[in-house]
Amino acid sequence: MELKHPNTGFSASQSEGAEPVNQLPRAVLRSNDFLLLDGEWRFTIDPDDRGIQERWFLGHSFEETAQWPGSIEAHLGQAKGQSGAMGWHDKVVAWYEREFAVPSRSESAARSMIQLTFGACGYETRVWLNGYPLRTIEDEEVHLGEYTSFSYELPEDCLRPENRLTVRIADTMDAEIPRGKQESHVYKRGGIWYQTYTGAVRSIWLETVERNRLRSRVGVVSIVEDRLVRFSLTTRIHDPGDYVLRLQSFAPGSATPLSSSDYPLRLDAGQKQQRVVLDMDDAQLWSPESPIRYKLVAQLIDQEGYTAQIETHFGLRKIEARGRYVYLNNEPIYLDGILYQPGTATFEEMQRHMRAMKALGCNLVRVHIAGIDPRIYNLADELGLLLWVEVPSPHVSTVRSRENHRAELLRMVALIGTHPSVVIWSLYNEDWGAQDIATNPDTRRYIVDMYHFMQMAHPQFLVVDNDGWQHVSFEGRLKSDLLTAHLYTPDLAHWRALLDRLAAGELTGVAAFPLVVGDPFFYRRQVPLVISEWGGFGFADYGGPNDASERAERIGLFKRELRQHTIAGDIYTQATNIEDERNGLIDPKSGELTVPAGLLNSRNLPPS
Repeated sequence: MELKHPNTGFSASQSEGAEPVNQLPRAVLRSNDFLLLDGEWRFTIDPDDRGIQERWFLGHSFEETAQWPGSIEAHLGQAKGQSGAMGWHDKVVAWYEREFAVPSRSESAARSMIQLTFGACGYETRVWLNGYPLRTIEDEEVHLGEYTSFSYELPEDCLRPENRLTVRIADTMDAEIPRGKQESHVYKRGGIWYQTYTGAVRSIWLETVERNRLRSRVGVVSIVEDRLVRFSLTTRIHDPGDYVLRLQSFAPGSATPLSSSDYPLRLDAGQKQQRVVLDMDDAQLWSPESPIRYKLVAQLIDQEGYTAQIETHFGLRKIEARGRYVYLNNEPIYLDGILYQPGTATFEEMQRHMRAMKALGCNLVRVHIAGIDPRIYNLADELGLLLWVEVPSPHVSTVRSRENHRAELLRMVALIGTHPSVVIWSLYNEDWGAQDIATNPDTRRYIVDMYHFMQMAHPQFLVVDNDGWQHVSFEGRLKSDLLTAHLYTPDLAHWRALLDRLAAGELTGVAAFPLVVGDPFFYRRQVPLVISEWGGFGFADYGGPNDASERAERIGLFKRELRQHTIAGDIYTQATNIEDERNGLIDPKSGELTVPAGLLNSRNLPPS
């Protein structure tokens, strides 16, 4: 296995405009070596879930091999001699195992440790090193979640020259866990519900990290009026004491800091999140037209001068819902969006999709209740594509499903707060996981609480409570920054009539369900109205033209109608075909457009 060194990725010597080299699925880079454990692993299915009781982690004869990363579904199919993915019913338990040699370290164990990171794995992951059970940095024996990274610090006394790593992954059709559009006990595969895609879905790697360091997560809140940037960083400390947190910012291609500041901290053992501020007086603002980013170098320096460092990129931007418009950097912006469901697309395919959506004329991509490779957020930052991110939803509304939903939201937002491209978050979509929103005060209270939490903790985002219909009103105040509606019709006259009624403030009988529940809400254009799903042309359930040229003509007519109304933005559904939904505008493999470039750009059309 080859040791990789990622520090060249964001180095000042890199030519201006060059794309960063980042082989790991995360936004933050470290000046250290890493060892990818991707490749062939021993593999077996545990159909009776006997592995823990029989202590397979101490030694077991694995029957098959599998490539990591890769889904359990694909590994099941390969194990049975089939080329494609194979489904499972109710529950699946899979075990993976391989050996690795301890990477060499330039620092002693007194200064450094070896960290194991999963880019994403789930839904339930347990890990053993040489038969010893590991706990995540968050002190979890079992990591729950499927869409974000998690890490283990490998105990020094458990390491050998040659080591055995054993991983148990379990998933179920449990409707109470965040699933997005993967099938469950409630929604079975077919139509808009998809094959499960779970397990070892992203890279896994070892790296040497400092005992006292900054974690790979950076939150960014910029105030464009005073050019101050608030950074939230997380320290990980094993040796309590006095430290200095040093921040430096750099313009693209420059080795001279634009700004620099030191912050003395007294840190106890464990983790601590700390907000600090940099003055960026002369900084330019990030926007789709000018996606300028700056480099942040953050250093944690101990009393002996030893430095632990991370690097990332950030941009200054402000998003705001003001009256009937969305404002970016204090200027009104119309959101020409598209719905994107990456499904099982590879990272390379997703890159092609993103560039194609930009070519279509979109300035916003709604990533639909799915986890994606974090490098896609970096690409959106570089391309100048606004992103609308959604928490993968559970499929039933219960106390436990809300607990799982909250945990998934917190995991996601902690790792996505760096990116200027991410401007909107949805908590739920079309009542999935909140089916009792109209009748259960507890469900509405949870949504209101999470909306308020996001407003306070992450003011850099707009938040939508339940996209498409049945938004929550409390005391007449909408608990969503946008009033969104999903409207599907292939008939232009009906489309015009629906838009007329919405713009006039009619909230019932327009979408599939009433647009507001809870206390009475009186729409007087005090929040932006966004048609967050429409079109679906080519999908049998939604109607409309299948022919590409006719579809393009119809899209243009519908877009013109949108701009004749007081609408703040729209999301065409959708970017690519996926399973039974055959309504894409982009070839899912090649990334080529099946309609003319610029088709979805209505920003040059006259507004109402």
